[in-house]
Amino acid sequence: MNLEEIKGIGPKTIKVLEKLDITFLEDLLEYYPYKYNVLARTNLSETIDNPGLITGTIESLPKVAYIRKNFNSMSFRVITENKIIKVMIFNRGFMKKNIIIGKNISLIGKYNNKSNTFIASDIKFEVIDIPKIEPVYHLIKGITNKQMNKIILNILESRIDLRDYIPYDYINKYNFIDKISAVNEIHNPSDKKMFNEAKKRLIYEELFKFMFKMNYLKYKRTKMDYGLDRKVDYAKVEEFISNLPFELTKDQEKAAKDIYNDLTTKKRMNRLLLGDVGSGKTVVSEIALYINYLGGYQGVLMAPTEVLANQHFNTISKDLKNMKVALLVGSQKAAEKKKILSDLSDGKIDVLIGTHAILSDNVIFNNLGLVITDEQHRFGVNQRKIIQNKGVMTDILYMSATPIPRTYALALYGDMDLSIIKTKPSGRKEIKTVVKKESEIKDVLECIWSELKLGHQIYVVAPLIEDEETSNINDIKKIKENLDKAFGKKVNIGILHGKMKKDAKNKVMNEYKNKKIQILISTTVIEVGVDVKNATIMVIYNSERFGLATLHQLRGRVGRNDFESYCYLICNQDIERLKVMEESNDGFYISERDFKLRGQGDLLGIKQSGDMIFKIADLKRNYQVLLQAKEDSEKYLNNFDNNVLYRDIMTSLDINN
Repeated sequence: MNLEEIKGIGPKTIKVLEKLDITFLEDLLEYYPYKYNVLARTNLSETIDNPGLITGTIESLPKVAYIRKNFNSMSFRVITENKIIKVMIFNRGFMKKNIIIGKNISLIGKYNNKSNTFIASDIKFEVIDIPKIEPVYHLIKGITNKQMNKIILNILESRIDLRDYIPYDYINKYNFIDKISAVNEIHNPSDKKMFNEAKKRLIYEELFKFMFKMNYLKYKRTKMDYGLDRKVDYAKVEEFISNLPFELTKDQEKAAKDIYNDLTTKKRMNRLLLGDVGSGKTVVSEIALYINYLGGYQGVLMAPTEVLANQHFNTISKDLKNMKVALLVGSQKAAEKKKILSDLSDGKIDVLIGTHAILSDNVIFNNLGLVITDEQHRFGVNQRKIIQNKGVMTDILYMSATPIPRTYALALYGDMDLSIIKTKPSGRKEIKTVVKKESEIKDVLECIWSELKLGHQIYVVAPLIEDEETSNINDIKKIKENLDKAFGKKVNIGILHGKMKKDAKNKVMNEYKNKKIQILISTTVIEVGVDVKNATIMVIYNSERFGLATLHQLRGRVGRNDFESYCYLICNQDIERLKVMEESNDGFYISERDFKLRGQGDLLGIKQSGDMIFKIADLKRNYQVLLQAKEDSEKYLNNFDNNVLYRDIMTSLDINN
């Protein structure tokens, strides 16, 4: 059944649904409510302190007043409990035609008995006498909550066949309700028990589908015996490692050996290099590029920002002296880009480092063998496919400085081999982290001044570029004014944020690296990869607004030398959660605590990547279900040859792409 065939869906609605990424019937049925309102009738007096629902009869025609552009108020009178009250509601002027004298309605909101006014947040044009559960959807202009729910219920009433992704054995094993009943219950809850049964079934199905695909992709890859065949003597790799100005940690050595084994066998590499902040992932990527070079292939490293790409270029071109390393970023001049592209296609460039500019169609490699993406969760699936398809059977190495507990990583990145770097290079001191209330800022300013006198530099992070809504959030402008008052003209203070143009960003960052700027006030754009070894203090304002994993990433911008380094978390609330940062510098421990406190959120980069946006499952609450689904899907894969449903699921999930 196509969307056009469904009752209530016309051409205009289809266009609106497309904006919500709903193009197929299954998309619509899986567009689950994000919350539910329990509507139960209350007395007028009960709504004085807390929002409630009352019913009444309209007693007067409505009046609409326009307070300012795109903001109006509508008022009218209602008889309820033998009393006439005034009703006021904001930005509902479009409902005016429905406010008819004598009509019975239900109102949700709070009552002010002094002014005899009911401030409504919503109006229901029906009398709700018995408790009712109302699903609420994320919507855009052009469709209402009621319309969305009605369309979905129309589909379910048409007795359509829904594909079931749970194998029959597991449906019986876990005593799941049938698919149609579960979907119907989620969109139209009847009672708490049935609603929970529906959620249990749909959460398992979603996680089973996900883990099935992960496990199948890994299974498929292990069965392949074709890939790039490099003949590389490990003695040459060992010689390269021995010439480095430092010793590798055990974790770095193991990761390098794993990558060597991947690159010198016919099995195609698909590896995630997961390392804490400052653990030395870049040098492991250099070793990978060197092995690839010895095998006779070109390599590419893609970074999410120009600042990080430039940094990688400076480091890698210095360490890989005998190789031709080039940089390709959007801000380069046309003539410079043209020369790089020509040399790249002619095979004169061994390693290309760059940003999204590498994805352009005119970037053509001579014989690409290895693709490395840094901070892999910041690139979407399609972007990663574009770059790896610029070669034939290219090997892939993903890097991420977002530490994830090993058990989570094995489940979530089940299609990849995993190398984890936990130990940090010797000589690095632990960063001393202190939580401070904003009233104690003088202590922090004194510490900053002490470090500035030693010739060191400071990072200051603001949660906002500009605070337009409240006065208790420290934006860049406010912090700059306060620091200017504290240090006057003795200190050069720079500003960096995401709305600045690339040239301006690069200029500020270069001035900071060259010590022309002593204090850099920034948003979280400095979270990833920025390496200024002279920086010794990180100050984060309104730190309660950030997840622990993000705070740990930001803290990792200091402590990159053998100087004593400090991180000050300035906050006004939620101090207990932030104490975790004082307890530990171990990103894996912190990420596990963050995962438990906040759920998957930005910890796994799920929303940015487009890889794993779950529609009903929640990795924090449903982690045990995820592990069970992982185990079940692995068992199911063992019956590959005998299982008809297996092949059916494989086709329906478009699993070969």
